[in-house]
Amino acid sequence: MASFHGSQTTPSTATLTHSPIYHAIIQAGPRLKPLQQVHARILITGYGRSRPLITKLLSFAYAATSPVSYTRRLFFSIPKPDTFLFHSLITLTSKFNFPRESLLYYRRMLLANISSSNYTFSAAIKSSTDLMAFSIGETIHCHVLICGYVLDVYVQAALVSFYAKSGHVRIARKVFDKMPEKSVVAWNSMISGYEQNGFGKEAIGLFYLMQDLGVKPDSSTFVSLLSACAQVGASGLGCWVHEYIARNCFDLNVVLGTALINMYSRCGNVSKAREIFDSMEEKNIVAWTAMISGYGMHGHGNQALELFSEMRVHGPRPNSVTFVAILSACAHAGLVNDGRRIFASLRQEYGLVPSVEHQVCMVDMLGRAGHLNEAYQFIKDIPKEPAPAVWTAMLGACKMHKNFDLGVEVAEHLLSLEPENPGHYVMLSNIYALAGRMDRVEKVRNIMIRNRLKKEVGYSTIDVDQKVYLFSMGDKSHPETNQIYLYLDELMSRCREAGYIPASDSVMHEVEEEEREHALRYHSEKLAIAFGLLKTGPGVPIRIIKNLRMCEDCHTAIKHISVIADREINVRDRLRFHHFKDGSCSCRDYW
Repeated sequence: MASFHGSQTTPSTATLTHSPIYHAIIQAGPRLKPLQQVHARILITGYGRSRPLITKLLSFAYAATSPVSYTRRLFFSIPKPDTFLFHSLITLTSKFNFPRESLLYYRRMLLANISSSNYTFSAAIKSSTDLMAFSIGETIHCHVLICGYVLDVYVQAALVSFYAKSGHVRIARKVFDKMPEKSVVAWNSMISGYEQNGFGKEAIGLFYLMQDLGVKPDSSTFVSLLSACAQVGASGLGCWVHEYIARNCFDLNVVLGTALINMYSRCGNVSKAREIFDSMEEKNIVAWTAMISGYGMHGHGNQALELFSEMRVHGPRPNSVTFVAILSACAHAGLVNDGRRIFASLRQEYGLVPSVEHQVCMVDMLGRAGHLNEAYQFIKDIPKEPAPAVWTAMLGACKMHKNFDLGVEVAEHLLSLEPENPGHYVMLSNIYALAGRMDRVEKVRNIMIRNRLKKEVGYSTIDVDQKVYLFSMGDKSHPETNQIYLYLDELMSRCREAGYIPASDSVMHEVEEEEREHALRYHSEKLAIAFGLLKTGPGVPIRIIKNLRMCEDCHTAIKHISVIADREINVRDRLRFHHFKDGSCSCRDYW
């Protein structure tokens, strides 16, 4: 026993009884948990200062998520913590999700002038990532450079994840590119970093590079890749991933299954998403919510309500995010009475406090349905100052129903809350233009120019043969620009012959000196559709993703194009999906 416990001598009874932990254990008596009972036995038998035993006890304490106060007292009971103890604690606390404790021990290790290791650095960097403590992570990176661990694969993988999750994707990529060996974990961190920061196209490109180099992907790779496919609408690659998973007998766990549901829903195939949902053996709250959200974005409000009802009976208890999904579904489908009832149950039945997202859904739902007074009263009844997003939903409803007086009032209030948001100025300009107040339109534009505010640039993407192409209004960067424009001109001429009339209201306040009809004709979604029709065979559905809300003119034009080209055309804009077929849209012009 002496060799195991080191050279420490058994303390006297007087020393033992003066220990604060000893008194806490004596007072707790029979209420002690098993781990504390073991600790009591260690103290009573005189080995309370044995580093190996206390280190092991701390390991069990963090694994069992013991109170932080208890574990800290355990640590401070050791007079001179050694390298092994510090390294063990930093690694354990990071592993068991105690990031603050991990960084605390890291700091104390530095103060004790004890050197770090690659595992310690990796753990401390992970803890900085978990806490989103960027400055601390940067400092640890400096320590890594000083101590010569800059080329260690474990440390580099942790740094890639840290910078990517902190939003510094370029730095993450620099670290990634310098890695002498790249494990699948490092690849996953970089792909996930791109996807989580909105760089879906880059995430997909990195996956193709990963394949070219012969690195075998795992489930985590596909979860991030499927999210990237959903982001940019890369349905072809998403389907390939699904086939790969099935062909290679991957376990369709709840995380991978939910990623597939999200991908199919956001790429326009909600029926396939439901197939995946029904095939999953395990369904958690995220899977149920993803499927409800999928129905909602496609305008299938009744199916969303049916699934929500089934979830309440047979599934997990709905959470705040689930209520956002079902309220949004009600808003897109015009199910006002159901939405009112569900919103009331949020607090009354489930005891949840309505968040900004719930409030936005309610104002959007009431406003779309034309209940502007009720929507405005709903906002006034919110206890605190409503968030700008709530007022933005109200402003959109005012524009939709041409209530210009209320719209101007709401827009001016929004500008007082967010004077640097160009979107509010654009919306106010829209309302003035629709009301024929061109003098006010000019005034708003001058304010934007003076404040150097620019509206968000609209663009559309299309996936053809597992490659994503991007178009913006009037874009001429594509190598086949001439063919695309000629074909689009022909399409629009045939649309005119079929009765299409350009909706000039959609552009008079969106462009400066450009001619209205010219600007309307070459909107990004029309260019993407023309390219898709040129590059795909008869009967192949066209799938477009637009980063902004689709304008009224494009909505009308695409209905005509679906007849002329005899194609199904699916457009996902910022708010929802539009499925165009045989001259009509799934939204029934309620959007």
